[in-house]
Amino acid sequence: MRATNLYAPTLRNTPAEAEIASHQLMYRAGLIRKSAGGMYTYLPLAWRTIRKIEQIIREEMDAAGGQEIMMPILQPSELWEESGRWGAYGAEMIRVKDRHGREFCMGPTHEEMITALVRDEVRSYKQLPLMLYQIQDKFRDERRPRFGVMRSREFIMKDLYSFDKDIAGMNESYRKMSVAYTNIFTRCGLNFRAVEADSGAIGGGHSEEFTVLAPEGESRIACCDACSYAASDEKAALRPIDAAAEEALPLEKVATPDAHTIAMLAEYLRIPVEKTIKAVAYQTEEDVLVLAFLRGDHEVNEVKLANAVGAQELRMADEAAIRAAGGCPGFMSPIGIKEGSCIVVDETAMRMHNAVSGANEQDFHYINVNPQRDFGSVTVTDIRLVAEGDLCPSCGVGHLHIGRGIEAGQIFALGTKYSEAMGATFLDESGKTQPLQMGCYGIGVGRTMAAAIEQNHDAHGIIWPRAIAPYEVVVVAVNAKVEEQLAYAEEIYEELRAAGVDVLLDDRRERAGVKFNDCDLIGYPVRIAIGPKTIENGTIEVKIRQSGELVNFARDTYLKGVKDMLAALQ
Repeated sequence: MRATNLYAPTLRNTPAEAEIASHQLMYRAGLIRKSAGGMYTYLPLAWRTIRKIEQIIREEMDAAGGQEIMMPILQPSELWEESGRWGAYGAEMIRVKDRHGREFCMGPTHEEMITALVRDEVRSYKQLPLMLYQIQDKFRDERRPRFGVMRSREFIMKDLYSFDKDIAGMNESYRKMSVAYTNIFTRCGLNFRAVEADSGAIGGGHSEEFTVLAPEGESRIACCDACSYAASDEKAALRPIDAAAEEALPLEKVATPDAHTIAMLAEYLRIPVEKTIKAVAYQTEEDVLVLAFLRGDHEVNEVKLANAVGAQELRMADEAAIRAAGGCPGFMSPIGIKEGSCIVVDETAMRMHNAVSGANEQDFHYINVNPQRDFGSVTVTDIRLVAEGDLCPSCGVGHLHIGRGIEAGQIFALGTKYSEAMGATFLDESGKTQPLQMGCYGIGVGRTMAAAIEQNHDAHGIIWPRAIAPYEVVVVAVNAKVEEQLAYAEEIYEELRAAGVDVLLDDRRERAGVKFNDCDLIGYPVRIAIGPKTIENGTIEVKIRQSGELVNFARDTYLKGVKDMLAALQ
C-alpha cells in the first residue's frame, strides 16, 4: 500500500469530545470517525488492526475446538421470553418491530439464539462437547456512550458458546477458553490480568474478566500482595471487620443540627468517621425502596447490593419514597423504618459497637447504636466496595491493592441457566434426559484495539504492538519530489514486501516533518527513512517506535536488521 492511496485523514488537534487517550489518538491518527452518538466508522488503518485481532482470535478458537458460525443480528422476542430476559434485560436492549408488528431485538448477546439452534439439533451425548462461535456486531443502547469505541452502541464481539454433558465437561471447556484467552491477549502484545468478575445480566455461577492493565482504564481491579487473588471491584468479596469490643451502652437520641453528612456528623460529635453508620437509599426497577447501611468510611458496591436484593438495576431513591417509608434524608437508620422496605446492612456495620446512626428525624441522630441489638430484622451481607489496603478474602494475610484496567474479554460458566429455561436437553449414556451444561465467552474486538492504544502510547501518538499494528513497517521517502529518493524507497518497499513484511510506502509529497510526525502518531513499529544520506553512501536509517532508537544499516544488511527488530518486538 502507498500512502498516496491510503485513506488515513490525520488531525493535528484533538476533538473536544474525546476524553481518553485511545479516543483522542484514534481520531487524530485517522482510525475512526463518528457517525452518531456511540457509533463509529472504522477507517482502513483501524480495520487492518481489527482484522489482525480477529485472525488471532480465530486461530485460538479453532485450536481449542471451536467452530465458526454466523447467527442473525435480529432476534425474535419469543426466544428471549422463553429465557425470561425479554422484560428483564433492561433499557440497553434495542427493540424493533417488523411490518407485521412482530417484536425483535438487535442482538446485545446471543445466548437465547444459540441455545435454540442447538436444542433443535443436538439429541445425544455422542454429539458433545460442542463449541460454536461467531465474530459479529452487537448492539446495546448505552445510557451514556463514551470513550469512543470503548463504550459504544454498536461494537464487534467474538462470542463462543460451549455445550457439555456434565459439569466436569463444562469446567473443561471453561479451562480451554481461559487458556485460549490468555494466548489471544498475549499474542496481541498486551499486559493483562484475569480477575474474578460478576456475571451480570448474562448469569451463571462463575466468571472471569480479562483486563488489560492501563492507568486510565474504567475498571478497578483488586490484587493481593501475598497471593494470586485478583477480582474486579464489583466482585471482590470482603471479610467483615470486627470492631473493638465495648460494653453496650443505652441507645440515646441526640440533637445534631445541620449534620446531614457523615463528615459533618463526625465533626459535630467529635468522633472518628469509623464510629458512624451511613445510609444510602435506592429504588429498583420495580420501585422497591432499598436502604443500604455501611460504616461511615465505606462505600456501597451497587452490584453486590443489586444481587443481594435481586434487582436488575438500582437508581438513587427520591425523597418522597424515603419519607413514605418513615425515613428522613440525611438522618436515616433502620430504626423506625416501616415494614415493606428492603433494608440491607453491611457485615462490618453490623459488628459495630456504640456507633452513631440517624434517628429518622431532622437534625437528630442516635448514639450508642449496637446494630445486632437495635436494627431488628434486616438483611446482613457484604455490600461494601473494595478499598486500598483491605485484607485479602482469599489468603487472609495479604492486603488488596487497587489498579485500573480495561475489560477486553469475559468468560462465564453458565451451567443450565438457559438450557433448562428453553428446554435444551439431550439423552445421556443411560438414555435419561438431561439439560445441556453451557458456557459463554466474549471478547470485544474493537475494545481490544482501544485497550492496546490505552496501554501503548506516548505524547507523540500510538505505539502499536507488532502483532496488531496496521502495518509493521513504513518506508518514508524523505523528499518524494526527488526522483532518486522515491525510486530508492520504492525498491526497499518491494524488497520488504517480497520478504513477507507487512509494509507501507509513504510516497506523499509532504514535508519530512509532517511524514515523520504521522509515522509517530499512527504508531508503525518500525520506520525506514530514505533520504539524501541513503543516496550518498547507501546508509538506511531505521527507527524503532517503541524505544525511539535509531540504527543505520548498510544496503546489504538492512533487511536482516529489520527482521531482527521485528522479531524482538513480538
